[in-house]
Amino acid sequence: MSGTTWVYIFLGLYIVYCFYWGLKGYFTEKTSSGYAIAGRSIPFFAFLLAATAASFSGWTFIGHPGLIWRDGLAYAFASFYVLTIPITGTFFSKRTWLMGKRYGFITPGDMYAYYFNNETLRWLVVCVAVLYSIFYSAVQLMAAGALFHIIAGVPTAYGAIFLALIVWFYVCTGGLKASTWVGVIQFVLLVGGIIILGFYVLGSFGGASKLFAAVNQLDPKFLNVPRVINTVDYLGGAPGEVAWTGVMILTYMFALMGIQSSPAFTMWTFGIKSPKPLAWQQAFMSTFVVGFALFFFTAFQGMGAKVLQVAGDPAFADVNQATVVPTLMQQFLPPVMLGVVFMGAIAAIHSTAAPYIGTGGSILLRDVYWRYIKKQEASHAEQIWMNRLFASVLTVAALAVGLTSKAALVILGALATAFGFLMYLLLSAVLWGFRFPAIGAVIGIFCGMIAVAVTYKVFPNPLSMHCAFWGLFTAFVAAFLCRGLGFKDDEETLKRQQEVRAFLDDIDAPSESGKAWRKIMKVAVPVWYFFAIGPACIWGNTAFSVGGFPTLWSWQIVWWILGIVMMWALCFKAEMATTNETQIQRAEVETMTVVKEA
Repeated sequence: MSGTTWVYIFLGLYIVYCFYWGLKGYFTEKTSSGYAIAGRSIPFFAFLLAATAASFSGWTFIGHPGLIWRDGLAYAFASFYVLTIPITGTFFSKRTWLMGKRYGFITPGDMYAYYFNNETLRWLVVCVAVLYSIFYSAVQLMAAGALFHIIAGVPTAYGAIFLALIVWFYVCTGGLKASTWVGVIQFVLLVGGIIILGFYVLGSFGGASKLFAAVNQLDPKFLNVPRVINTVDYLGGAPGEVAWTGVMILTYMFALMGIQSSPAFTMWTFGIKSPKPLAWQQAFMSTFVVGFALFFFTAFQGMGAKVLQVAGDPAFADVNQATVVPTLMQQFLPPVMLGVVFMGAIAAIHSTAAPYIGTGGSILLRDVYWRYIKKQEASHAEQIWMNRLFASVLTVAALAVGLTSKAALVILGALATAFGFLMYLLLSAVLWGFRFPAIGAVIGIFCGMIAVAVTYKVFPNPLSMHCAFWGLFTAFVAAFLCRGLGFKDDEETLKRQQEVRAFLDDIDAPSESGKAWRKIMKVAVPVWYFFAIGPACIWGNTAFSVGGFPTLWSWQIVWWILGIVMMWALCFKAEMATTNETQIQRAEVETMTVVKEA
């Protein structure tokens, strides 16, 4: 059988699995929170796999090797997002779960508006969530259509619409629980597909040593970080043109930290049954398992394609960053494996689009329709059906943006994670007690959104630093400026914040050992950032070679291994992501629900 036939066979099996979970959710989820956040019942195993899959989108599968092909090993530092994405969860997820259990929050807007006693924040979070859902999902769905076109010959628009319908069906019928259980199989397909394709590319060279020898013969621009910072052309280049300086690598990683601080991930954290899987997801599944796939097998794909192109292979004469992976699939995979790896790519795309469309619909339902249009008077059934309607609108909007606006798509997709990173401002206040008034939070987020847009489109990447950095920097400056100018919250807001602080500081107080480890990690984490993905990464150009790997690649692998140790220490020894039975028991009992559900 041909590769295309196998593509359709595996696609059929995948659709059956997706539809099963969608229909199961349709007949079992009868409450608003049951549909929106799975009734706070997502189990350990499902969250472990699905949350990891959702963190690493179709961009990881298709775009990441494509950019390694285009920009070389300097871009391959982006693989460190296997650490910088989950480190956000390490900082915030456990305390987010505790807040959700105690106060009954369903959306992030509930949490931020309650803590700051300010409804404007709710609307800003709705804006961030909706923009994130539409534009991030648009990028994913169009990537799926393009892949379907290259591999199976289906027109891009038809492929995008067909694959969007699959996501739409199981998200709208089954809610967050269906998205989570489909995410389990998506994780297996995503990681498996990356490793299989990398393995076949490596095999085509006759082994690692021959590939490394060929890579070492490439132009040095593909093997080195060019410099620490751009100061001469301090306003950067055109949008999409990136100089991978040391500080650009660092600040690009900041942008990707915005994935797990985005409103969608906050909702997902509210939905888990217990916080016990958090530490394992952050320190093992993401950092080690996905890291293994990225630091070796996506790099085999990207650098292998560059070697083949330079050697004059006609199949790679006209490739671009979007077609590198599909071309590798067609050139090197036997028919059955083409079907498997194609499904890995589709699973990677769906694993991200589904939770963003689903949670975006839930946020529109709860924060706009339920609270302001229906004045908190709507039955569970009405809320679920309106939630489905909003998710449908977001799916159509994502497709419309993707099909009509190719230029804006790239810009807005890049802006999505930077907007997610802005949520650090609110999370640091609510969960860790950073002190600035509610007006500072509102102005900070608003100024941050403007700064992100300006430093992406008008003055791209000033000082070769990513717009996510400039956005959050501006947000914190504006928030603390309001505090410095003497703005103060009213008595009710201060009492509310003191009560939250007392609850979190008491229930989540670290042990003596945990305190000692936290002191160590306050030094160790910045040091790791500085050397692994910060200004000092330029030393990797000439530092050392391990096992025949090119020098910069060796640097990345060594610091990845050290990063695994750092994440283990943060999550487990410093107790940033672990909980004990007493804490969980208290969280179940010490409730103070402030959100009306129906």
